[in-house]
Formats: sequence, C-alpha cells, structure tokens
Amino acid sequence: MELVTSAMASGGDAVARDPQGKAVFVRGALPGERVRITLLSDHSKYAIGYIEEVLDPSPDRISPPCPEVARGCGACQWQQISVPAQRQLKKQFVIEAIERSGVECPEPNPTVELEPWAFRTTINAAVHKGRAGFNRARSHDVVAVDSCLVAHPLLEELLVDVRYPGAKSVLLRCGSRTGERLATTTPTRLDLRLPDDVHSEYVHELAAGRSWRISARSFFQTRADGVDALAELVGSAADELGVPTTAVDLYSGVGVFAGVLADRGWSVTAIEGSHSSVEDAEDNLRESTATVVRTDVTKWKPHTADLVVADPSRMGLGSSGVEVVAATNTRRVVLVSCDAASLGRDAALLQGAGYSLRSVTLVDLFPHTFHVEAVTVYDR
Repeated sequence: MELVTSAMASGGDAVARDPQGKAVFVRGALPGERVRITLLSDHSKYAIGYIEEVLDPSPDRISPPCPEVARGCGACQWQQISVPAQRQLKKQFVIEAIERSGVECPEPNPTVELEPWAFRTTINAAVHKGRAGFNRARSHDVVAVDSCLVAHPLLEELLVDVRYPGAKSVLLRCGSRTGERLATTTPTRLDLRLPDDVHSEYVHELAAGRSWRISARSFFQTRADGVDALAELVGSAADELGVPTTAVDLYSGVGVFAGVLADRGWSVTAIEGSHSSVEDAEDNLRESTATVVRTDVTKWKPHTADLVVADPSRMGLGSSGVEVVAATNTRRVVLVSCDAASLGRDAALLQGAGYSLRSVTLVDLFPHTFHVEAVTVYDR
C-alpha cells in the first residue's frame, strides 16, 4: 500500500494511517514522506511495515554513509536522516513525552552536539561463526561487519579483524584518551588470539577532569566527551545552589557524578547496586570525600540532602525511585534520562512529589539512533 507518514514514534519508526485509520509504523521512513510499503505484521490496533519505495522523500533524507546499512546492519537505525534533523526529532520526543505526562515543558536549552562519527568506546557485538557484528533490525540474525563508522578507531580493529570462535557475543571497550582496550566474550575463558595490549578486566578513561577505572561489567557512558558534557551540566546545576552542602548520587555507577560533586566541595553519598560498579567507584573515589554505599536504591534508607542526582536505567526512577528522592527532602533534583517515555513518567511523578521542572538539556550521545539523553532539573 501507499501511505504518507505524519510523525516519528519514540521507537524510531515513522507513523502513518492506513485507509481504515489504523496506525502503521514504517521502518526507515521520515515524517512527511509518501512511501510504498509491504506489511511485515498486522495487529488489531497497529501494523508494522517496511519500505519498498520512497515515492516522495523528505528533504532531511540522505543516503546512509555506512556501507554496512545496505548489507542489513541494524545498529544505526537513523543513518538515512541528516544529523540536524535527528537532533530535532529527539528534541520533539522529549517535549512530547513530558507534555503528554501532564507536565509543562520549558523550551529546551540548545542541544549539546557531539561528533557523530568514530565516537563509540563501548560496543556490545553479536558473534556468528567467530565474526563480530550486529543484529538486523528487530531480528536475531547477525550481520558480520567489515567496517563501522561509529566505532572508535581503537575498537574497529577488534570488531572487524579479530575472530572470536565459540563466542555468542563480545563486549569491546576502550579508553579513547588513554589508549587502553578491553575485550571479553560470552561465554568466557575461550582460547582467543587478541592483540597483546587488549585487557579482559578493566580499562581507564579520562573524562570530567578525572581518571576512571571501568570494569567490563560496569556501566559507563559510551563516549568520553559525552561524560564531559553530562558532568558539566550536573556541576552547573549544583553550582547554582550556592555553598556546597550534602548531596546524593543515585544509580551512581563508577562514581562519575559523585566525583564531580566532591571535587566541587559537596559531601556526597553514592548509591549503587552493581558489585562491579561499586568496586570501580571505591577505587575511583578513594581520594575524595564521597561515600559509596552498595545497595539497591529502593532499599536505601534516605537521609536529608540539598541536592540529588539520579542516573537510572532506561526504565527511569519510577514511583519507588521518586519516593526515595522525595524522602531526602532535597531542594533540587538533577535527572539524567536515556529514554523519553520514562523521562515523561518521572517528570510527572516528581511533580506529584512537589518538584517543578525548571530546565531541559539534551546531549546527543547516540547519533544515528533514536536514543536520546536528557538532563532535567527540578526544584522543590
């Protein structure tokens, strides 16, 4: 059938309506395009289709720069969209998600724009017959790649040239500013031939004015310049409160925001449930005044604080996380979100707990994908 798309859904597909009014999610389309599609699946309330032909293209459509896209690689869902248009769409995602939740969204600050190529310092790759690659879009089929335009040069060799016989997946990580590299497979303890400089346990990265130890099982943002940007936003929000007092860093990971705040004179308690991340945080913060507590955020007994920073998973804070935030009686909340829908839910929950949304800033950590990172600030 032929359809005209009208908007972009937060899952990265364009949305159209069939003649009966049913929503059709069209993979690879942009808003405002007339396309000929074939239905991939048809459900009672929606359908999913893929493009056979773009009949009337959007002015924001470009030819995907990476040759792996034509071969089926699904890791970069938006390479057919110009980078400025990608950023505008992500901004719309965030505004719409917040307003849909019943919260008035202030005009977002200018998006922090980062280099869109050769940036990725953490890669979770699938492995098929020893070769690393990525899944096709919404498929378990693995496309082994011969290049990757978003991989940091330190990782592209490990992704393309190294073989991982017997592995189902491989985690690759590098310190872009230290030159250290890591590779670890699932299952582990395979007999692999890796370059001599490749570690299996952890690497170090320089970001936000510090050196960070990052273990294979610990979370760390996928690019050092992104850490710089997020740390600057968190630090600026803290500075606006005046004289540093007490702060809490929820879902603190390897301790980035706790370290940033401690360096600014705050007395920080960092809460993290991951054993690996806590071990890294204790190493990273051993010379600071920050205290690291290993526990699930929802099981932590809150104490009063003037500032709470939270960087939860894609699921967001949720009601239980917001209860913890509110129990600190904090003056200000800085929320780092990696999903527009969960951000909208959390904004509504925080508003219900007595916190007003003051500012929204997007950081484009993940070019060529629909994933979005937003820093929002709330005041009691």
